[in-house]
Amino acid sequence: MPLRRAPRLLAPLCLLVLLEAALLVGLGVAFAVEIVRGSQVVGAMAFLVVFSLAVAAVLALSARGLWRGRRWARSPVLTWQLFLVVLSVGWLQVEATGWAAGILAAALAVGVGLLTPGVVAATTGRGDEDEPAAPRSPRR
Repeated sequence: MPLRRAPRLLAPLCLLVLLEAALLVGLGVAFAVEIVRGSQVVGAMAFLVVFSLAVAAVLALSARGLWRGRRWARSPVLTWQLFLVVLSVGWLQVEATGWAAGILAAALAVGVGLLTPGVVAATTGRGDEDEPAAPRSPRR
C-alpha cells in the first residue's frame, strides 16, 4: 500500500510539539537543580521533575507518531494543548506576559492544526490499524 504524502502543516506541528517537549525537559532540569540546591519542598519538586520528564517523553513519542501518521498520537498532543490553553489563560488573567501569550498562541496553533482535514486524513489512513497483522502459527 503506497504511503500518502504528509500535508505541509504536519512538519511545523511536529516541530512545535518537539519544542514543547524540549522546554519540558529544561523545566525538569531546573526543578532538579532546585532540589540539589536545597529546596524546602523536595517531594513536590521531585514530583515535578518526574512529571515534566514523563510528559516530555509522551510528547516526543507522539510527535514521532504524528509524523508517521499514527492515529493514537493526536490524543495526547491535543490533551496537552488543552491543558496549556487553560494554564495560559489563567496566567494572562493574573498578569499579561509574553510567555503566557506565546504558550497560548503555540497551543492554539497546534490544537487547531491537529484538527485540520489534511492532518486528520494523514493520521487516520496510515495508523497502526492499517499495518498487516503478524502471521499466526498453526496450532497442533
